[in-house]
Amino acid sequence: MLLLGESLNVISTKIGIAFKERDPKPIQEEALDQKAKGMDYIDINLGPAKKDGHELMPWVVETVQEVVQDIPLVLDTSNIDAIEAALKVLKDVGTPHLINSIMARPERYEKMIPLAAEYNADFIALMWGPDGLPRDENERAALAVELLYAANEAGIENERIWVDGIVTPVNIQQPQLVSLMNFQMMVQDIAPGAKSTCGLSNISNGPPTHLRPILNQTYMVMLERYGMYSVISDPLDEKLTDIAKGKRQDIVDLIHNTMDGNAPDMDSLSKEMQDHKKTVDIILGNSLYSDSWLEV
Repeated sequence: MLLLGESLNVISTKIGIAFKERDPKPIQEEALDQKAKGMDYIDINLGPAKKDGHELMPWVVETVQEVVQDIPLVLDTSNIDAIEAALKVLKDVGTPHLINSIMARPERYEKMIPLAAEYNADFIALMWGPDGLPRDENERAALAVELLYAANEAGIENERIWVDGIVTPVNIQQPQLVSLMNFQMMVQDIAPGAKSTCGLSNISNGPPTHLRPILNQTYMVMLERYGMYSVISDPLDEKLTDIAKGKRQDIVDLIHNTMDGNAPDMDSLSKEMQDHKKTVDIILGNSLYSDSWLEV
C-alpha cells in the first residue's frame, strides 16, 4: 500500500511556525525524515490558507524540492489559487504530483478539474457533495459517478483519479466506517482503473492519543482488503508503515480472519493480537465504541 505522509501540516506547531516565518529548515528536515521513513508521497497541508496561500504554497513546494527531488508531492489546501500557483513551480519527479482534493461539488470541480488537466496532475476525488458527507455507500457512488464523469470529459482518465470516500471518527459515526468499506468494494465497478485513498487518521480523531495507532493500523488493513490503494498516514507510526509494506503478515491474517468470523480463541492470542481482534469488532459495529474497549 502506498503511504502519503501527513506530517508537513500547518496544524503542527513547529511546521505552522516555519510556514509563517518562511523558515525552510524545519520543513526540509520533515521532508527528509518522511523520505527516510518510507513515505511514497509527501502531503503539504496548508489548511484554508486564505490570506497568503497563493504565495506560501509555491514557496513550500520549492523548499521541499530543494532537498527531496524523487518523491511526488501532494498539494493539500482548499485555496484554489494556492494550488494553481504551486502547480506552476513543481518539478517533474517521474510520477505525477497529486492535488488534494477536488470535492464532488460543481462550484469546486468546474474550477479545479481544468487545472489538473492543464498541469498533468493526478487528483483526489473527495466524496463531499452539496449536502456534505454522504449518508451511505450509494450516495458515495452517485457522487463518484458525477465527479469522474466530469474529469473524463476533461480528458483525465480514471487511472489519474484517486477516490476518497471519507473516513469518519469511530467515536462519532461508527456505522459510516462499514459504509466506506462497502463503497470501497464498489469503486472498480464504478470507475475501472481508478485509484483510491483516504485520510486514515480521521478514524481516531477524538479517541485518546494512546488508542489512535491501533485504530489506524487495523482500519488500514480492513480497507486494503477491499481495494484501498493508499492512505494518508502518520510517518511516525512505524508499525503502521511496516504493516503497509508487508512486514507484518501475522497482523493482516488475524484481522482478515476476524472479519470472516474465524478468529482464534482470545486465550491463544498475544496481547497485541487481542487488541487488533477487539478493534476489528469495534470498527464492524459488533461492539459499541467506548474509550475502554481494549480493557474489556
